Amino acid sequence: MPINERRSLWRRMRPYVTVFDGPLMLVITFLLATSLVALYSASIGIPGKIEDQLRNIAMSFFVMWVVANISPQNMMRIALPAYIVTVSLLLAVALFGTIKLGARRWLNLGFIQIQPSEFAKIAVPLMLAWYFQQRHGHLRWQAYALGALLLLVPVFLIARQPDLGTALLVVAAGGCVIFLAGLSWKAILALGAIGAACMPVAWSMMHDYQRERVMTLIDPTSDPLGKGFHILQSTIAIGSGGITGKGWTQGTQAHLEFIPERTTDFIFAVYSEEFGLIGNLILMTFYLLLIGRGLMIASGAPNLFTRLLAGAITMIFFTYAFVNMGMVSGILPVVGVPLPFMSYGGTALLTLGLASGILMSIQRHRKLVQT
Repeated sequence: MPINERRSLWRRMRPYVTVFDGPLMLVITFLLATSLVALYSASIGIPGKIEDQLRNIAMSFFVMWVVANISPQNMMRIALPAYIVTVSLLLAVALFGTIKLGARRWLNLGFIQIQPSEFAKIAVPLMLAWYFQQRHGHLRWQAYALGALLLLVPVFLIARQPDLGTALLVVAAGGCVIFLAGLSWKAILALGAIGAACMPVAWSMMHDYQRERVMTLIDPTSDPLGKGFHILQSTIAIGSGGITGKGWTQGTQAHLEFIPERTTDFIFAVYSEEFGLIGNLILMTFYLLLIGRGLMIASGAPNLFTRLLAGAITMIFFTYAFVNMGMVSGILPVVGVPLPFMSYGGTALLTLGLASGILMSIQRHRKLVQT
């Protein structure tokens, strides 16, 4: 192919190829590489995990690329339909969902089983960002009340499955949108007081296993071989790593199978035992860089919709990391939240790829507007 034709082809293809945000991609790539290192050790004796995760990563990058090519204007057009479809699927789960391990979270479509609560992590903040964009400049308390209702409907449907971890993530993302839309501190303090007053009612409505998790958090030694086993073994693994760790593939807690769900929710315990405090500080530094880059994209977003959406996605990243590290370290109840870009799993990784693609789209189209 002549040089001129190659240059012309590159000019046409460049907008679709150079869609990835450099700093964000660097952080995500480091986290994914670290996840493969930790997963290799955690999955010794469990064949196929690395190969499956590589496929999940490839699919996540593809979803990220596709979404990064979608303009925020088109995202605004699909916000309402995406929310309606998600709530409809959650209602279908409540009526016809498949029960696994005592929870009704999956919907059997015949050829595939889906977990609609995963869609809510993106659909709800997308809907709320669109809603407040439509009412920009005319925000009254009624608008915030309706926004809260739009948030609480899917959260209620998710919590009753029950899936407390996903409900918490959706609340964090949706609450961030409402806060960034201009909700006053007085209203936030009032809502906090109301929430505190409702805690006894919430406690009475919790499932038995959820109350047991809270009580286990307070005193895991009360049932060391039962309810407290997860927390005790993960904290032992983290503490035994010391400053520098035991070395890659040398962790005894993981390889002797004391750590439950060591490739998914508790992979942080495996990583901590083998790489120690220094490894943890490096990992947390990259999570701070991930959150910082998200905040930078949000602060430079060209309009209210993109600013709210970028802020909500950044809050999702923060909540994922904070809750997972907190529950593995024994300072939060175990709620089944994976460590972002580290835990094994396809659905969560696709959701994170979708969220990252949205951030990249916001950043990319901001640059296009400026040029």
